[in-house]
Amino acid sequence: MKLTRTVIALMYAGATVLPSVPMYGAQQQPASSAAASATPTTASAAAAPHTWTTEQAITSSVREAWALGGKTPEGFFEIVKALTEISAQKRGVTIPENEQSGVKAGAWIKKQARKDPDQLLYVIVDQAVQHSANQNAAK
Repeated sequence: MKLTRTVIALMYAGATVLPSVPMYGAQQQPASSAAASATPTTASAAAAPHTWTTEQAITSSVREAWALGGKTPEGFFEIVKALTEISAQKRGVTIPENEQSGVKAGAWIKKQARKDPDQLLYVIVDQAVQHSANQNAAK
C-alpha cells in the first residue's frame, strides 16, 4: 500500500504525544518489554528491521506501543504505519492524499492518546482511518 502524505502526517502527530506519556506499567506485557530492551537506540539502528510482530502491535496500548517501538518516534512511526495499513486494508478504504487531513487526524490521535494512554493504539488508528476515509468520500 502506498504511503501518502496523510499517513506520514498522521504518524508524526501521533508520535509527538508519546514522549510526554509516562511509561509506568510498560512491563504489563512481557513481550513488549523484551522487544523494547532488544531495540537498539543508535541512529544507525533506526534502519534496522523492527523487533515486534503485527500481533503485538495490534494488541498494544498506546503506552505499550511506545515501549514496543523502542521509545523512539521512529519506532512508534513504524507501528502506526503498520496499523494504518492494516486498518485501511481491512476496511477497503484509501487514505486521502491530502496533508491537511493527516494533520487533522494526527491531532485527533494525539488528543485520544493523551486522554487514555492505556487504550489500544489500533482502536485510535482505526477510528482515524475511518474518519479520514469518510471525509474523503464526502468530497
